[in-house]
Amino acid sequence: MRAVALDLPATPVRLQRADGAACLRFARRGPSSALADLYQRAPCRVLFPHPPAHEPPQAVLVTTTGGLTGGDRLRVDVAVDAGAAATVTTQAAEKLYRSAGGDAEIDISISVQRGGWAEWLMQETILFDGARLQRKTQIDVAEGARLLAVESLVFGRSAMGESFTRGTVFDSWRLRRDGKLRWADAQRFDAADTQLRFSYQGAAAAATLLYVGADAPSRLALVRDTLDGDGGATVMDELLLVRAIADDATSLRATVARLVAALRGAAGFAATVPRVWQC
Repeated sequence: MRAVALDLPATPVRLQRADGAACLRFARRGPSSALADLYQRAPCRVLFPHPPAHEPPQAVLVTTTGGLTGGDRLRVDVAVDAGAAATVTTQAAEKLYRSAGGDAEIDISISVQRGGWAEWLMQETILFDGARLQRKTQIDVAEGARLLAVESLVFGRSAMGESFTRGTVFDSWRLRRDGKLRWADAQRFDAADTQLRFSYQGAAAAATLLYVGADAPSRLALVRDTLDGDGGATVMDELLLVRAIADDATSLRATVARLVAALRGAAGFAATVPRVWQC
């Protein structure tokens, strides 16, 4: 038999992509707070461990795919009703794998009504070499409400001898107080450019922490003492903003844990990070 070459048209490869969502609302139920509404779509899942006594209800976000890559999309909406309290955290660090071309998109929306207390305490986002991330965080904190939020970026797994030399990051924040824009921040850098080295002074990891509340100015000295030279902090009206950088992810995590514990303790909660951080 003679082999015949077939001139078939090239078919573009369609890669499977994730499109997940998690929407949570917490409300006041008598003397305590409780989950009022929940919607979740794979690969987003939410776990609800039993919190220690006198602590807010806790929601633990899980990405069942084990990480994200280019073209994946996640949306997380958290609402805390008037007088309610809630802690939202993650089961582990989020991994951003090498992209074949598109961005991994993460859209976050947090609202806290009058008298509410919300915590958005994310473990690190690890950027593998070649990762592409676009993350947008929208926060609205009503007058008389408080918020503690932290996000961290790790530029490659240094313990594995890896670094973040290719890829892009776009990370934006919009903070509103009673619907009025009070603070906006956006950073975009390409790992191959000097922007990353200039912005973070060659650091391997960086974190942004926000504390919003009428008592924010009185927490500045506490935060600066807790940082002990591992970052900087400033106050703008009722917003306390902290930036921290470190030579490795372990050192950054220790700094973030100290800050979270100090601010939680000052707010009347247990002076510690969520237990899942220690698993």
